[in-house]
Amino acid sequence: MKIAFDAKRFFHNTSGLGNYSRDLVRILATYFPKNEYILLNKNKSERAADLLALPNVDFVKTTKGSLSRQLKMGKDAQQQNADIFHGLSGELPLKWDNKPIKKIVTIHDLIFMRYPQYYSFFDRKIHFWKFKKAAESADKIIAISEQTKRDIIQFLNVPESKIEVIYQGCHKAFKEQQPEDFVQQTKEKFSLPERFVLNVGTIEERKNLLNVVKALKDMDIPLVVVGKKTKYFKKIERFIHQNKVKAYFLEGVSMDELAVIYKLADIFIYPSLFEGFGIPVIEALFSKTVVITSNTSCLPEAGGPDSVYIDPNNFLDIQAKIKFLWQNESERKRRAEKGFEFVQKFNDQPIAKQLIKLYENILP
Repeated sequence: MKIAFDAKRFFHNTSGLGNYSRDLVRILATYFPKNEYILLNKNKSERAADLLALPNVDFVKTTKGSLSRQLKMGKDAQQQNADIFHGLSGELPLKWDNKPIKKIVTIHDLIFMRYPQYYSFFDRKIHFWKFKKAAESADKIIAISEQTKRDIIQFLNVPESKIEVIYQGCHKAFKEQQPEDFVQQTKEKFSLPERFVLNVGTIEERKNLLNVVKALKDMDIPLVVVGKKTKYFKKIERFIHQNKVKAYFLEGVSMDELAVIYKLADIFIYPSLFEGFGIPVIEALFSKTVVITSNTSCLPEAGGPDSVYIDPNNFLDIQAKIKFLWQNESERKRRAEKGFEFVQKFNDQPIAKQLIKLYENILP
């Protein structure tokens, strides 16, 4: 098989959709090396140099022109004699020629429909139009969770038979054991406290970090946060200063350093109001760190039966759950071990097998 990918996010997004794209290509190229994998984009970046070094992964520069991703990329894939085109971030090209090619699109979430207040009117309209067009033209849609599948059916009016749920995994760094000297270097570099609660993710309103900070008021428990700041951060910063919460906001963290920080944390907390999947939860479980997360959207799918669930809108509930785990080492360890067993379903090989099976099933 020859599979072509829309590689815009693959090359240019540092997290989220970028990580999904790179991990998907990496595991397919590793476990099914006889196939050809083509990355289509205007340009490439050094971020993916290791993947481009693989013998079965090639970069193809797309035809120049305005709106080339929408109008030229599909035809470029057909000119490469690709059997399948896979849009990795909710979009498919609008123009194709007559050469046969099957089309798959991954839709990660429809948060802009569930929480429109976080998006401009213009962005909502554009997102909906792109996703709707992609869902209509695709031969098959990949949803990254059962929650996203339900949303696709509800908001895009797609028949259930057209959608396949294939979970995503996480970067290999979280499954590896970093050397002890590197662990020590990371501790010193970021001046990490001996014990701490960890939160990872963009610091935006939907991720709900303010309720964690409120929960930690007067608890003398350090909070470490790794994530890009938005204007929402100002609210958090103000509360921290007014209430003397111990909080550390880290920047410039590499993937291996982040993996170390997950492993050092006593508790990982992810109180998001809504997610398409929630990769940080998976990262924590692979790191054998106990998880507290929301009882909403797909997060119980990611967290499994032994994570601790909270009402994300109730900071007193968050406070009680943090206090319970902080004071009970044996319970933290028990849940972390059980969580590690559960998270094996998100390993690379089973995900790669599901993807290949889907590709093979849509070909004539």
